[in-house]
Amino acid sequence: MDTVADAVVGLPDLGGHSSLRRQVAEALRSALASGKLRSGVVYSAPTLAEEFGISATPVREAMIDLVRDGLFEAVRNRGFRVVPLSEQDLAELSEIRELVEIPAVLGLAGAVPEEARARLRALAAEVTEAAAKDDLLRFIDADRRFHAELLRLTGNQTLVRTVLDLRSRSRMYGLIQPTATQTRMTAADEHVRLLDALVAGDADAARAIMMRHLDHVRNVGA
Repeated sequence: MDTVADAVVGLPDLGGHSSLRRQVAEALRSALASGKLRSGVVYSAPTLAEEFGISATPVREAMIDLVRDGLFEAVRNRGFRVVPLSEQDLAELSEIRELVEIPAVLGLAGAVPEEARARLRALAAEVTEAAAKDDLLRFIDADRRFHAELLRLTGNQTLVRTVLDLRSRSRMYGLIQPTATQTRMTAADEHVRLLDALVAGDADAARAIMMRHLDHVRNVGA
């Protein structure tokens, strides 16, 4: 990815101002994960808008959305600074995810509907393919969609939003480390094994897989 704007490639063009705002927000998240937007640096909405080739308004609105998510902080008369994520911050995010996400997923053991299994397997395959091709942005997107689809089976939309927010914040750290490629392959394989365990109703195996999966947060933001 040569520029921050390249992160928008592949996002759906749904049309309309609110859709553009969401697209820019997702592009900025991807740029954070891939290291194009650097921790502690202040970025101007008009400057980024020029790079995207759009007006500054949806970019500014998208950055305000990411302020609410804790990814940026507003700097008066300058723009928006990428909030640094420390080892302690990451440990705390991981702990919250363990407390919230693991019980939710274990509740699906033996209860994954037949019609959802094909969708989840297709998403797991997409995660694996992206990891094998070292396609970071596609890996992030497919991984997010797999976990969102899985969590939606709980029927708790607040839970889904909470976990996805925690995942977004943890993804800011460690994604571009040279050793991350093999770790992404390992994390990708865990999607398949997790789904197999849930379909088989094996909560103990699912728990062990989820614990290992969350351990990879420090390396790939899985």
